[in-house]
Amino acid sequence: MPKNTVESPKPSTASQFMQVVRSPLRLKLFFLKNMPMGFIAGLRVPHADADETEVTISMGYLTKNPFRSIYFACQAMAAELSTGILAINAIEKSSQKFSVIVVGIEAEFTKKAVGKITFKCTDGPEFKATIDKCLESNEPHTYTATSIGHNEMDEKVAEFKITWSFKPKD
Repeated sequence: MPKNTVESPKPSTASQFMQVVRSPLRLKLFFLKNMPMGFIAGLRVPHADADETEVTISMGYLTKNPFRSIYFACQAMAAELSTGILAINAIEKSSQKFSVIVVGIEAEFTKKAVGKITFKCTDGPEFKATIDKCLESNEPHTYTATSIGHNEMDEKVAEFKITWSFKPKD
């Protein structure tokens, strides 16, 4: 199976991926197998459901930059995961195979990222609508999700716009 293809399980197991995400041990095993940098960087998923996801990353030896903040690429990884969980969940619920890839990313950094940063995406319904459009038209569609990172004082530190492309497979 190509690396950017997501297979959907049977409809009765559509929540299987969310079960993996919600279990700290199973999530670590998922990271080791599929996303080792997420494991190394210490990404955590304190909340995930069909509508919204939160992913945290903490400043540490492996995630810092020379300017005493979290390296922008580590922030991007956390932001992408917060949107990707919702994308995979929407695909699983469709019980259809899709080719999936990130085709664009924009970022705005508004404050120095230190400590623990939580990236939140609330675009679950929009991902589902995009997948539904793909299935209705049997054509590829894109969706640009927003993930906003806040520090421990609930101050916005970054906003990412990540564009996903979905193409139904036969």
